[in-house]
Amino acid sequence: MLAELAGLVMKQAIAVVGLILAATVARGQFVSNARSAQAAVKGEAVTYLFPEQVTLPAGKVSVVSMHFRVAAGLHVNSHTPSDEFLIPTVFSIPEGAGVKLVGAKYPAGVDITLPADPKTKLNVYSGEFAIEARMVAQAGNHLVEARLKYQACDQTQCLPPKTITVPIDVIGR
Repeated sequence: MLAELAGLVMKQAIAVVGLILAATVARGQFVSNARSAQAAVKGEAVTYLFPEQVTLPAGKVSVVSMHFRVAAGLHVNSHTPSDEFLIPTVFSIPEGAGVKLVGAKYPAGVDITLPADPKTKLNVYSGEFAIEARMVAQAGNHLVEARLKYQACDQTQCLPPKTITVPIDVIGR
């Protein structure tokens, strides 16, 4: 009887160890997949390309073409999305930066439809796009941390809205 009890305890212990091992492997795969997904979109859904530095006449409105790239397989809503509940792409410069954003001319978006809802057209940017920013710089050198707010999506889902920093050295002369 003692031998039977010992055998039963051993079988249960093996089963528990097996479950723990399976849960550990599954958790590792989940964490690994989550990290892979985060790495794929962490700051890379939209990339600021250039310019890194511009020289503007101090106190005068100047146009600076800000260039961005949307990662392959993704799109972002245009500045004027086709529906009010969609998040527009917006370029901004914080107050107190020594540079003021007077206005911005956004490119025309491209209308697309998604397989899940072919009746709805979305107005989006994909690939490379440029925003013509009208700026006024004070005299001096200003490291501006402008911002681009957007929401990136693929054919089936959207990522949470994101704001990236757009660093640009503006020299006002």
